[in-house]
Amino acid sequence: MVQMLLQTLGIQLRDVAQAEAYSRRFPVLAPFLAPVLLPRGVADLARDLPPADLRLLAPTAALVARDGLHPALVQLFVQAAQQVHGGAGWFQRQGDLPNAADSERPIATEARRFYSNAGPPWLQRFLPFWLANLADRMWLALLAIVAVLIPLARVLPPVHGFRIRRRVFRWNAQLRAVDEAVGRRPADALLAELADIEAHLGRVTVPLSYADGLYALRGHIDMVRQRLQAA
Repeated sequence: MVQMLLQTLGIQLRDVAQAEAYSRRFPVLAPFLAPVLLPRGVADLARDLPPADLRLLAPTAALVARDGLHPALVQLFVQAAQQVHGGAGWFQRQGDLPNAADSERPIATEARRFYSNAGPPWLQRFLPFWLANLADRMWLALLAIVAVLIPLARVLPPVHGFRIRRRVFRWNAQLRAVDEAVGRRPADALLAELADIEAHLGRVTVPLSYADGLYALRGHIDMVRQRLQAA
């Protein structure tokens, strides 16, 4: 209908020369009327319609929601509005709409973040919406978890290593007692204790990276056995 009227002889579109002044002199109208520019030739390039740039006043449209609407849905609505209205048109360039300008109502936090980031959150470009939204809302909790995990990452490996080495080190005390008893107790009894220690070590399993302690203890057992046999 608008295109037909623009091409009808005897009908001309009124140029509101004071459109910008209206929006500035009457702030109460600013949220509802906005000055726009209809570029020359945008209706018909071949016939050069309109023949000159026209200044107009346009009513604004707002996407509103109740306060109780879930923030994730607010974000989806704004993204949908960008997909529907974000293209170029007679009165706007690519990406001009939607925007947060001249709003008579408070801007939702999610919408404000969308406008400030110039699009969806960074995580939504790589993750599914539900996962990105969950991570975006739980970043404080995730930060606290990371703050706890960093000290644990430094403490747990030494504790784990100590627990594994303890399987071997616990027999060092008994081997030392046998070594100190050489010459003071019967050799047969001490050899029996060495055999008992060696039998227990045969049932001890440790990761390969900790096997050096196990083999070192077995070597010490052989040294003490040789002393007993020499005595």
